[in-house]
Amino acid sequence: MTQPRQHRARKRFGQHFLADSAIIDAIVRAIAPQPGQAMVEIGPGLAALTQPLVERLGQLAVIELDRDLAARLRQHPQLEVIEADVLQVDFTALAARLGGAGANPAAAAPAHKLRVVGNLPYNISTPILFHLLDHVGVIADQHFMLQKEVVQRMVAQPATADYGRLSVMLQWRYAMENLLHVPPASFEPPPRVDSAVVRMLPLPGAPELPPALLSELVQVAFSQRRKLLRHTLGRWLEGRAYAGHFDTQRRAEEVPVHEYLALARELLFQK
Repeated sequence: MTQPRQHRARKRFGQHFLADSAIIDAIVRAIAPQPGQAMVEIGPGLAALTQPLVERLGQLAVIELDRDLAARLRQHPQLEVIEADVLQVDFTALAARLGGAGANPAAAAPAHKLRVVGNLPYNISTPILFHLLDHVGVIADQHFMLQKEVVQRMVAQPATADYGRLSVMLQWRYAMENLLHVPPASFEPPPRVDSAVVRMLPLPGAPELPPALLSELVQVAFSQRRKLLRHTLGRWLEGRAYAGHFDTQRRAEEVPVHEYLALARELLFQK
């Protein structure tokens, strides 16, 4: 595919185009795409990652909001271009369509599930992660480039400064690994922050919970990080007539993910 030579990155789309061939190669090796797998790339931009992916896959769906970039990408015969806001894309329906008869049954990922990759815009990376959380049942794995600080929060362990709402919400459904550091010089134009690549693998047997309930619970818990939970979550639990036992003589960051999940389940099934 001929690379577009003249395209100015647009701030409103949070565009920073990956341009470091060594980093691109490392990301592709980490993703390890196989022929026939159903994959979708979010924000392909100038196709730096798109081209090596589609060469290995044979075909690839891409989601691009920028009208000019989408028009250029449509010139590639092996790409299906979805010109849309990723937050409006129904990934469950997309998985049903892309993971059908055209998928390779011998692929490592289940044929009916999606592999999702992308260099996520920094300004809406968290909303994208939460949007995909609603479709985790049809996803085989996710590999994303994100702001380094966001990745650190995603994979953070309890009793650390980075551990918070994002950590709990994502670790509920995914096993995650910080794979690769990506410096600003790897992009054009260079962002003002470092980046990192994260791998996200859906966890089998994760407890079924209403995301809104867990999200509210964790948001309340971390609303005043320096205070004991009795001042925040404790009062919230009283308002819900919670009759169980949960130690609120701790700070939010001291509570492991599995305890937040257990509390949410208690609230869900209490009479």
